[in-house]
Amino acid sequence: MNWLEKSFRKKPLPRSFYQRPTLEVAKELLGKGLFVKNRSGSFLCRIVEVEAYLAEDDPASHSFRGPTPRNAPMFCEGGTAYVYFTYGMHFCMNVVTEPSGKGAAVLFRAAEPLLGIKEMQKNRKLKGESPLKNLCSGPAKLTQALGINLKDNKRTFFRPELKLIDLRQDLSDSQIGSTPRIGISKGTELPFRFIIKDSPWISKHVFRKHTR
Repeated sequence: MNWLEKSFRKKPLPRSFYQRPTLEVAKELLGKGLFVKNRSGSFLCRIVEVEAYLAEDDPASHSFRGPTPRNAPMFCEGGTAYVYFTYGMHFCMNVVTEPSGKGAAVLFRAAEPLLGIKEMQKNRKLKGESPLKNLCSGPAKLTQALGINLKDNKRTFFRPELKLIDLRQDLSDSQIGSTPRIGISKGTELPFRFIIKDSPWISKHVFRKHTR
């Protein structure tokens, strides 16, 4: 059994990891492993791109105007999944941060596939010759590849079938880049998108000239 297979047995990140300022959590999620097990397979990927959405003074956040039936999971305790349906066809997954009642979360934007790749390709309906770098290079691509949908909404990341784990990758500050977030119309100036610099697995909208 190699180290990747052993990672299936790893304990999830503790709840205290999420009970911290959102920007801090967002950066430290880079390089972490996302493990998902469902009817379509068992999957492991490495997070390479995220976006932070704050609880206060962030007009792009779903929680900006307070709780609604849709964004209710954002006000749960840190370590809760917030999955929403968008554009009438896509799912996006976030992990809630900070204490309950705050309304902050981090969106998973892209990941490097590690295990369950054939099943991911099947879920994405991709042919074998399609570049692997496109497999999870976007929030909707990621959820489709991993078979994530609204059934995962409000679940926690402390479950055998859904967890975030440490992988063997320590990142220095120089390896992490920040840019404005993508696909929003408000708060566009805030550099709350974080990436692993030079990763081939990040989404196609890189904006390297703005990366710092």
